[in-house]
Amino acid sequence: MRIVFLSYNYSPDIHSPKEWLERIKFYIGWSEYLANHHTVIRVDQINYEGTFINNDIQYYFVNDGKKINYFPRKLNRFVKDLNPDVVVVSSFLFPLQVIQLRNMLGKKAKIIIQHHAEKPFTGLKKYIRRFASSKADAFLFTSYHTGAGWVRNKNLDTIQKIYELVEVSSGFYPVERKIAREKTQVTGSPVFLWVGRLNQNKDPLTAVKAFLQFATRHPKSRLYMIYHTDELVAEIEKLLPKKPGTSPVVLIGKIPHNELLYWFNSADFFVSASHYEGSGTALCEAMSCGCIPIVSDIPSFRMISGHSGLLFEPGNIEALASALQQALHLDVEEKKNNALYRFRTELSFGAISAKFQELINSL
Repeated sequence: MRIVFLSYNYSPDIHSPKEWLERIKFYIGWSEYLANHHTVIRVDQINYEGTFINNDIQYYFVNDGKKINYFPRKLNRFVKDLNPDVVVVSSFLFPLQVIQLRNMLGKKAKIIIQHHAEKPFTGLKKYIRRFASSKADAFLFTSYHTGAGWVRNKNLDTIQKIYELVEVSSGFYPVERKIAREKTQVTGSPVFLWVGRLNQNKDPLTAVKAFLQFATRHPKSRLYMIYHTDELVAEIEKLLPKKPGTSPVVLIGKIPHNELLYWFNSADFFVSASHYEGSGTALCEAMSCGCIPIVSDIPSFRMISGHSGLLFEPGNIEALASALQQALHLDVEEKKNNALYRFRTELSFGAISAKFQELINSL
C-alpha cells in the first residue's frame, strides 16, 4: 500500500528536516515500522521546501507561508498525485480541508483522521466537523472513551469508525538500576519521578501537596521533578521546606531528553496529575523503562497504563496521597514487569504499527 501522512498545520519555526524529525520523533517510530512493508510518505508544512528520505520514509516539505490555509487546493492536489491508498490526516482541527481532500481523492483512497489532543468544537463549528467526519473512513484516538464522547457531542458522525491507537511511544529501554543512579545521583526509598510542564493542566501543585503529606509518614521517600516549563515553580517552592537538603521534593528543572533514560530507570514510580491529555509521552517513556505509573484517572492515562499501576481522581490531593500509600504495598517487581509487558505488547512502535496494519486491512 501507499500510505500518506498529511499535516495541514504550518510550523514556521522549523527550518530544516533535521529540526522537524526532532520535533516529531515520538510520533513517527511506528510509521517507520510500516515502511518495512509499505510505501510510506509524509507531507508536512514547515519553513522549508524540499524532499528528504529517512528510515525508508519519503518526506515532502511544503511551505506556502500560511498559518492556516482553508482552501489548500495545491496541497490536496499534491497528495492526490502521490496516488495514495490511505491518507492519515493529523488532527481534527481541519474539517474544511478534509472535505476538500475527499472531493479531490474521490472514493478509492481511505481517509483516516488521528486525534492529537484537540478538544471538540461547539456551536456551528461542530456541525462542520461532523459533516467532515462523514468523509473519513476511520478516527484514531488513544482512548476509545474519548472518541465516544466526540460522537455524543455531535462532532463525529458515528462510533463505528473509532479505533483505539496510541499516537506516541518511546525509544527508551530498561537500564540496570545501579548504573542509572550512578548517573542521576538519585537517593531515597522509594523514589518517585515527575516529568512534565509545571502548568495548571499538569497540576503539579496537587502532586506536590499530596507527596508532602505522604512524606511526613515516609521521610526517606523522594519526589524528583523534571520540567521544561516552569509556570508554577514559584508556587511549588512556597510549599517546600526552606532549609537546604530537607525537602522530600527535589526540583531538577530541564535536562536533555536523552538523559531521561537514566532518570526513568532510577525511579520506582512515575507520577502525573494531568486533568486532560490526548496521549501521554512521558507515561509511555516511564513504562518502557519499567517505571510503575501512579497517574490521574483520565481516559488516555487509563488506556495507556492498563493494570500496571494506580489511578487517582484528578485534582484530588487526598486520593493521590492514598495512592502513594498504596504503592508501598505493591509487589514492585511484578508491577514493573507488568508495565514492561504492556509497553511491549500495546504501546511500543512495533505494537502500534501492527494494530494500524490490522485497521487498514479491515477498511
